[in-house]
Amino acid sequence: MKVVICEPGQYARIAEIEPTLKAEQEIVGGLIDCVYPWPNDMAALVCNDEGKLNGLPLNRALEDYDVIAGTFFICGISGENFCSLTEEQAARYLQKFRAPEVFAQTPFGLLRMRTTPEEYQRFMVAKSQKQPHHHEPSR
Repeated sequence: MKVVICEPGQYARIAEIEPTLKAEQEIVGGLIDCVYPWPNDMAALVCNDEGKLNGLPLNRALEDYDVIAGTFFICGISGENFCSLTEEQAARYLQKFRAPEVFAQTPFGLLRMRTTPEEYQRFMVAKSQKQPHHHEPSR
C-alpha cells in the first residue's frame, strides 16, 4: 500500500507498507488512531492514539485542527478500508508535509516553524539542554 510517512525531524517520504494492522502499528509505534481532516479527499491520517499522552515528539501541525505527536502516515481510504494513495494524492501530501517542523510555546500559543532535519536536531538538543533557573538563597 502506497503511503506518505512523516517522522519527527525528517522529510516526509513515500513508502510501500503491508496493509496489516501489525505493520501500521509498527510505523506509528503503538495503537493507531485515524483522523479524516480532508473531507473532500479519500485519505486518512493514521497516527499513534496515545502519542501526546506518551510524550512522543510533536511532529507536524494539521491545519487549524491539532498538532500530531509521533510518526504518522497518510493513506487512501476505500469504504471502511485503507488503500494506496493515488499518484496525485501522494505528490500532494508529500509536498504538504515535506519539511520537518519544530514547535515553541509562546505567550500567544504554540509557534510552528518549518525546518530541515539538521536544524531540527539542533533545536531539539538546545531545547533538552534548557534547564529552569534555580536561584540559590543568599547566605
